[in-house]
Amino acid sequence: MRPEQAFGSVLRDLRHKKALSQEKLALEANMERAYISMLERGLRQPTLSTILKLSPVLGVSAATMVELVEKLIAAESDVNP
Repeated sequence: MRPEQAFGSVLRDLRHKKALSQEKLALEANMERAYISMLERGLRQPTLSTILKLSPVLGVSAATMVELVEKLIAAESDVNP
């Protein structure tokens, strides 16, 4: 799994756990909904600035978001060596 795909999956999961729509997340993070969609689909890679804007809205630290991405990539590579 590519890092941008893993980030998209983590972002989607965290957003769903907070019961936020893409539109609501984008509004609260001062971003465009289309950009949130592209992030979730792995079409864009987030900058550090983006992660720092999204993390408080999602109720996690930026470090936690990155850690979740790392864990997902590691788990995927264990399944598909």
